[in-house]
Amino acid sequence: MIQKYDILTQDEIDKIHHNSMRILREIGVEFSYEPALEVFRKNNQRVEGHRVYLDTEFVENMIEKAPQSFTLHARNPENNLVCGGGDALYMPGYGAPFIYEADGTKRDATMADYDNFVKLAGASKHLHMTGGTVCEPTDINENIRHMKMAYSHITNSDKVYMGSSSGYEYAMDAIEMTAILHGGKDVIKEKPALICLINSVTPLKYDDRMLGGLMAYAETGQAMVIASLVMSGSTGPATLAGALSLQNAEVLAGITLAQCINPGTPVVYGSTSAISDMGTGSLSIGNPENALFTSASAQLSRFYGVPCRGGGGLSDAKTVDAQAGYESMMLLMAATTTGVSFVLHSAGILQYYMAMSYEKFIIDEEMCGMLKRYMAGFDMSDDEKMAFDVIEKVGPGGHFLTQKHTRKNFKTEHFRPALSDRQSYDGWAKESLTACQRANAKWKSVLENYQAPALDEAVNKELLAYMEKRTKELI
Repeated sequence: MIQKYDILTQDEIDKIHHNSMRILREIGVEFSYEPALEVFRKNNQRVEGHRVYLDTEFVENMIEKAPQSFTLHARNPENNLVCGGGDALYMPGYGAPFIYEADGTKRDATMADYDNFVKLAGASKHLHMTGGTVCEPTDINENIRHMKMAYSHITNSDKVYMGSSSGYEYAMDAIEMTAILHGGKDVIKEKPALICLINSVTPLKYDDRMLGGLMAYAETGQAMVIASLVMSGSTGPATLAGALSLQNAEVLAGITLAQCINPGTPVVYGSTSAISDMGTGSLSIGNPENALFTSASAQLSRFYGVPCRGGGGLSDAKTVDAQAGYESMMLLMAATTTGVSFVLHSAGILQYYMAMSYEKFIIDEEMCGMLKRYMAGFDMSDDEKMAFDVIEKVGPGGHFLTQKHTRKNFKTEHFRPALSDRQSYDGWAKESLTACQRANAKWKSVLENYQAPALDEAVNKELLAYMEKRTKELI
């Protein structure tokens, strides 16, 4: 396993920490949700209106209560995941309202797309989770959309998935459905099976919807990613050190609240910070500054003793072209090599979180596989791996193609791409397919041949009954 690397010195980490603590202590954070304010009051923090001022010692004590790692339990135990265990966990894009087709056309995402992406993630040997809101199914009533999405994850895969965080009520729906799947809320409180995404509103604010979700997950012992998206130059300072300090303050405030509610709640330090492009005014995520925020956040999370979320196959490109490739690999590699545990947006994202692409999903998934192999590093565990005997046998001027040593070891040592073309020029020229064209054929083939894992019929009936009851209440 290749060692993760740091980009900040200890002195720089200390500067960010102290600057963030000063922000929390002297400027404060706005919490618009009264139950959250009451939690801070009970913990003797200064509350003025909706503004909360957090003491440094209090914040540090609360952060110490968060676990360094935790296990997320899947309905298939073979797919249980350790978050913070050293390996990067890859999952699809999140929240995009549009689909960009291979021919460049743009359309609204649908529930059929949602199911497709969950199935592609379920079939993937490189993606660890089916993710959360893999796209925004705009053809489903928004009042019940969160349940339809949870049901898709439950029925189309037996991997770990993410639940809704859109307010206390919707979050509890996701938790209740997951409890049905796993045998009860007591079971999942002991063995967390669900994780959600909680986003601050930069600068220095948490809204009712996110706070309601945070409190529901904390109360029931479920995990959450607490993330900040600072747009350096618009919603945050143009200096990267200032923007990182602001992000850090927001994330630590959210972690502090979660630990106040339920000490030991599994949390992930989340960074989605990037820059505002000063030429267009829009968010830009496919840039070296994003890679720096991701890398620094991984190091900050180690400093605070919690897992980290960051990076992904991120790009500002509008189609699956060279820009999409080089930007996405830069961000995926930064996340993987600096120790990010939870890599949301690993596959499929185009145009700064606005769209999903089937073709890019397949290409990104292959990049995840390449990075997993890269991080595995060199195996020098025994004499066979050092290969002295076979080198001696072949000697000068020979070859290793026919050696038993080669047949025994190449499958475990060499990454075998499912998408990349390694033929000669003449072999490739017979069809002359681009990577995008090969990816188009592959995702269609995967969906055509995919068989979802069977779900216990009694569990399915209970899930459908719950959804029917709640639908009548919500619509």
